[in-house]
Amino acid sequence: MIRKAEEKDAPRVLELLKEIVKLHHEGRPDIFSGENPKYDIPALLEKFQNPNERIFVSVDDNDFVNGYVMCILEEKDDPFFTQHPYRTLYVDDLCVEKAARGGGIGKALMARAAEEARALGCYNLDLNVWACNEDAIRFYEKIGMQVQRQYMEMIL
Repeated sequence: MIRKAEEKDAPRVLELLKEIVKLHHEGRPDIFSGENPKYDIPALLEKFQNPNERIFVSVDDNDFVNGYVMCILEEKDDPFFTQHPYRTLYVDDLCVEKAARGGGIGKALMARAAEEARALGCYNLDLNVWACNEDAIRFYEKIGMQVQRQYMEMIL
């Protein structure tokens, strides 16, 4: 079942965030410490209440959180874009616990995010994915996402 994140979910979401920071550290130890997730409990609770953010969790029959998706509503009113305002729901973070991967939870979370984006009148659902995270790239391609743009770097 996919539902909106609640205050009681914050400790479990934090555990999953720690899995993500380790994954990123393995792929890019030059950038990620592997120690500190990008949010702590107070920041998560703030995100859960922010009207411009949509945080959904996947729970099992015992209401145990086994995945989440964090989305941020972004709106740009720029004449450069064909739509005014240009609205997108940005997937800030997605995680499914390792033991539950491959069972459709990620797909269900992304479907819920897409449903929310449509309800908000967004043009698209977008996200960034690190090139070292090949499993995530394959997953996003499998559910129909495609490359919109690429960030490139030169390490100095």
